[in-house]
Amino acid sequence: MSKSLLRSFCLSLTGLLLVGLTACGSLDQASSRVVGVVTPYKMDIVQGNFVSREQAAALKPGMSRLQVRDILGTPLLVSIFHDNRWDYVFTFRRQGVEPQSRRVTVFFEGDLLTKIEADALPSEAEFVASLDSGRKTRKMPVLEMSEESLKATAVTAVPVAKPLPPLPASYPPLESSAN
Repeated sequence: MSKSLLRSFCLSLTGLLLVGLTACGSLDQASSRVVGVVTPYKMDIVQGNFVSREQAAALKPGMSRLQVRDILGTPLLVSIFHDNRWDYVFTFRRQGVEPQSRRVTVFFEGDLLTKIEADALPSEAEFVASLDSGRKTRKMPVLEMSEESLKATAVTAVPVAKPLPPLPASYPPLESSAN
C-alpha cells in the first residue's frame, strides 16, 4: 500500500471518529431533554408513629406508662439516658409535596405522665384526606343491576330429590363373633 493511500485512510478514520464523538454529545443532550420530561414514579413514604389530635387529647397527666402506650402505641424513640421521656416521631414524604414531619414527646415522673409536648397535630380525618390528596380520582361504576340483569341471573328452583330412607336403629358388628 502506498504512503498517500495509508495517510488518506488514517485521516478518514480520524474524521469518522470525530464525527462519531460529536454525535454522542448531541445524543446525550437529547436524552437529557427526554429524562427531564419523563419522571419516574416515587412512592409515598410513611415512617414512624402517627399520633392524631384525638389521641393527644386523650392523654391526661397522672396516667401510667401502660395507659399512655395503649393510647399512642409503642414509642419510636426511647432513650436509655432519658428514661423519663418517650418520643413519637412521624414523617410523610410524597413526590412533589413538601415532606411532613411531626413530633410528640411525653414526659414521665416515675411511672406517671407529667407533661406532653407536641407539634400541631391533624385529626384522623384530616390525615386520611391528606393521604388521598393529589391522586387522580376515577368515576366509580354504578353498583346496581337493572331489572333485565336480575331476571337474566335469577336462579331457578331445583327440584328436591326424594328423601333418603331412615337410618337403621343398629348396625351389624364389624367383626364376626366366632372365636
